[in-house]
Amino acid sequence: MTSPWRVGIVGLHRGQGLVSTLAAHPRVQIAALCDLDSGVLAEMGARFNLHDQALFNDFYTFVEADIDIVVIATPIEFHADQSITALEHGKHVLSEQTAAYTLNDCDRLVQTVRRTGRSYMMAENYCYFHYIRSWREIIKSGKLGRIVYAEAAYLHEITDLLIDPHTGQRYWRYTRPPILYCAHCLGPLLSLMDDRIVRATGLHSGQSLHPDKGIGFLDMEVGLFQTHNGAIIKILRSQVAPRHPELISYSLQGTHGFIENGRSGGWGASEGLLYIEGEMPKHPGAQPLICDPVDAALPPEARAGGHGTSEYFMVNDFIESLDRGISPPIDVIRAVEFTVPGICAHESAMQGGVWIDVPQYR
Repeated sequence: MTSPWRVGIVGLHRGQGLVSTLAAHPRVQIAALCDLDSGVLAEMGARFNLHDQALFNDFYTFVEADIDIVVIATPIEFHADQSITALEHGKHVLSEQTAAYTLNDCDRLVQTVRRTGRSYMMAENYCYFHYIRSWREIIKSGKLGRIVYAEAAYLHEITDLLIDPHTGQRYWRYTRPPILYCAHCLGPLLSLMDDRIVRATGLHSGQSLHPDKGIGFLDMEVGLFQTHNGAIIKILRSQVAPRHPELISYSLQGTHGFIENGRSGGWGASEGLLYIEGEMPKHPGAQPLICDPVDAALPPEARAGGHGTSEYFMVNDFIESLDRGISPPIDVIRAVEFTVPGICAHESAMQGGVWIDVPQYR
């Protein structure tokens, strides 16, 4: 057994779930932390018994530390540049989604991974929900036939994270169009379908809820996509619509059946539906299907990431890929395939819904 992977994390507010999950992994040592907030930095440093020399306020000093892996959990606008800098310093990277905000940054990221030979994985944790993992086996078996249509909706009202309601201070999400944050929708669907997107169009419904605010306050933004294998995908995104509980829903329609998790909302288990043609002769309709993000067979500490047991499996996959010297499941190509369609759909929406060819990276 080789030495543990020495991990450094930048962004301790957004990254606390990942820190907790990584710290519990037997092949990981938390070796450095970086954040602008000195109070949070000191608190987290004490938690992991780190000396002051392992605590950093400056990213460019932090990335030169004696670490093997950089975990990036900063605001999305910094993801591409910080990932590229870490890769160029010889570090492997686990980056929160979204990978980048622009096509140019996606290109730069792909080229940097290829040039440096370092490993990059995007931490799209929704691909690792327990029910998504169980659906993968059903779809892989061919029981639903060929998937011809899929849709997802992620409606999560986070207005207070866009702007402080008391002071009016704008936060980094203020200028993020909702559909740019598309990987929670597209990641699970494309993974289940083993597919990628080739064309995109988008529309938005304007800003009736917050007419005097930034582009992040679009009421709703929808994307329609054509895949390499000829299927159609639709996604719906909002970060300001008053939808409570929050909605994260998935549905996949095959030539022999369908599977979906329902629209009751919330982060807990929901009752979905499964229909497989010819397998339910006594009950010809769809059957109830419990869709739980938590794998109950795992110990409680596997839930430390905060999104069911998804981070547990995601971190395991990343560390195992490094141990084996193979590409991680959501490598840089898959990361941009989850990211770029949202950039194109938003550009389409700004142009009134024109179709746009999505760049291909394979």
